[in-house]
Amino acid sequence: MDNRLRKRWDRASRMYDLVTHGDEKRLGPYKRRLFAKMEGRCLLVGTGTGNDFKYFPSGLRITAIDVSPAMLVRARRKARAYAGQLSLEEMDVRALDYDDATFDTVVTSCVFCSVPDPVSGLRQLHRCLRPEGRLLMFEHVRSRLGPIALMQDLLTPYTSRFGPDMNRDTTANVVRAGFAIVLEDNVYLDVVRAIVATPASFTRSRGEDHERI
Repeated sequence: MDNRLRKRWDRASRMYDLVTHGDEKRLGPYKRRLFAKMEGRCLLVGTGTGNDFKYFPSGLRITAIDVSPAMLVRARRKARAYAGQLSLEEMDVRALDYDDATFDTVVTSCVFCSVPDPVSGLRQLHRCLRPEGRLLMFEHVRSRLGPIALMQDLLTPYTSRFGPDMNRDTTANVVRAGFAIVLEDNVYLDVVRAIVATPASFTRSRGEDHERI
């Protein structure tokens, strides 16, 4: 376990709900729409304080992991309100303790802007996802618009000291990890994005690339 990373997010847990309150109100409907695609046995990466649980469809079997035990303590009360099976585990996405092809759906929510060596973590998700499974990501990403991307590049050395790298090219990292992008939709400008991906070796025939989130 990365002790420095764990301590950083333990500290962040104290003010996390207050800091993210505005984003939850603004982005919640988009999260609910994306997470409606969850099915089967599910893995949530980056539990935080459990704010995303209320957006999940009922009746699922969900394992939610986080590197921070302090975040998980705060998430426990919200987990009890979920209408399904929801268990919490302390774990680093770069070293998942699950067998290959364990999950039908993997969900991430504003986490891969902060994972050190994100491609390593995404490869772990690829390993644990069934060949016909789906990766659902709601993420902060580097803009494709030059002026905004430049601003993100300039800010990242500062923001990374306490949390996210604002200029992560998460879409490219997903492809590097062996996934095929099925659907990609801008939620806020093009710096908050919803992504649906599946293992590249599996060809999905649901027509999702013609949908919007």
